[in-house]
Amino acid sequence: GCNIANVSREYKQKLNIRCPFCRHLYAKSEEENERQNKKRFEANDPFALREVGRKHFRDGDHKRAFEYLAKAADLGDVAAHFFLSLMYRGGLGVEKDEKMELYYAEEAAIGGDPIARCSLGCKEGENGRYYRAVKHFIIAAKLGHDDSVQKLKEMYKSGYVSKEDFATA
Repeated sequence: GCNIANVSREYKQKLNIRCPFCRHLYAKSEEENERQNKKRFEANDPFALREVGRKHFRDGDHKRAFEYLAKAADLGDVAAHFFLSLMYRGGLGVEKDEKMELYYAEEAAIGGDPIARCSLGCKEGENGRYYRAVKHFIIAAKLGHDDSVQKLKEMYKSGYVSKEDFATA
C-alpha cells in the first residue's frame, strides 16, 4: 500500500529513501544500520528492544531474550507480549506457566495482535468454551487473520457459529 507507493515515488524522483514512520534516511551500509539500531536500543525503543530479544532467542540465549522482550512488553510492544506468551507456553528461558502464557496472550490480543487473538480462541475451544472461542475468532478475522476465518468456517459447519456471526466476520 502506502509505503510501497512512497518508496516508489522517492525512487523515481531520485530522492533519498526515508522510513515512512520516522522519516529518517535509510542506512546505506550495515555499519550505519547497526549504529541506528544501537541508538534506538539505548533510547529504550520498544521495537528495538524486541528485535534484540528476538536475536538472542534465535541464537539460543532464551534467558537474555526474555529480559529484552519483557522490557519491550513493559514499554507497550504488543508483539513482545505475544512472544513472551509463547516462551511461557514452551518453557523457553522461563518455567512453563499457563497463567503467564494466558496473561501475555491476552495483553497482546487487547493490543490488537490477531495471532494472539486466534491463539486465545483455540485455547477457549480446547476448554469447551465455544462461545468465547467464536468471539475471539471473529475479532481476529476482522483484523484480517485468515486462519481465524478458517476456524470460523469449521465451527459454522459444526453448528457453533450462527449465520449472523459468520456474516459479521
